[in-house]
Amino acid sequence: MADLQHTEAPCEACGVAAEIGFLIREGDDVSTLSFHGSGKDAIEAEFAPYLALARSVNNQVQCQTRYSDDETAMTASLQFECSAEKLIFDLKSRSLAPR
Repeated sequence: MADLQHTEAPCEACGVAAEIGFLIREGDDVSTLSFHGSGKDAIEAEFAPYLALARSVNNQVQCQTRYSDDETAMTASLQFECSAEKLIFDLKSRSLAPR
């Protein structure tokens, strides 16, 4: 059985003893986004840069959107061809999020 408790030595420069990373899991290829706005047009305008970014990662990305009954909320699912593309999109889309 593998020993999963491996403690890294602190970095000499900053004293930090942890690494932050991402796991790429097979089948984890769908990114789900939620948007809220005053109407469908406003939501679509907010979503457009995300869809453009997804298509820049892979032009074959599949997009499915679902609006609330009053059209003030939308959930978008972007399905990529592989998990790595989803991870690339998720990391790049951080720059689009309002701060």
